[in-house]
Amino acid sequence: METRRITVLSAGLGVPSSSRLLADQLAASAERQLRAAGYEARIDVVELRDLAVDIANNFVTGYAAPRLAEVIAGVEDSDGIIAVSPVFSASYSGLFKSFIDVLDPKSLDGKAVLLGATGGTDRHQMVLDYAMRPLFSYLRTRVASTGVFAGPQDWGNDDGGSPLSARVDRAAGELVQLLSGPQPGRKTPALESLPFEQLLAGISGGR
Repeated sequence: METRRITVLSAGLGVPSSSRLLADQLAASAERQLRAAGYEARIDVVELRDLAVDIANNFVTGYAAPRLAEVIAGVEDSDGIIAVSPVFSASYSGLFKSFIDVLDPKSLDGKAVLLGATGGTDRHQMVLDYAMRPLFSYLRTRVASTGVFAGPQDWGNDDGGSPLSARVDRAAGELVQLLSGPQPGRKTPALESLPFEQLLAGISGGR
């Protein structure tokens, strides 16, 4: 069974964080749908809040502390990314953007990405299409068509014409579609080079 590794980036600042709650729901749905599609799922959740000091120091020193370096390597090795940020001043948070800035832009080329955002009013939901999507398009990722915004009315209330759970499942399903089949940038096993004597013996034995 093939494995798909997903790194979940949550840029929430509070404890508990609505961004983390949304990230967990997206990850759980993606994992469930990946398994249904015949893939093994490995989910790694990263709270960017815990890396804030290391991220700031990286800008000053140009050096990633071991914990930050491990997270960066995990993102680079992932097949897909679930990225969730709270909305500040009609855009993603500074912490979220700062983490993206410490990554090698080329390391995200071709990766499947699912976007999520949280805010205090539905007027902020456009951040998905006018801030986050252009950022990840610039980084040459493959972004799921559906992004998920969650406002205060979405927590503890699953009524209405477009419940949060339905939007989560739809978006996660699109991520799973992007993760199905051959993945861009995934390394293929190197062909084994046999010694010349062994190759010659094989040719002679086939006569």
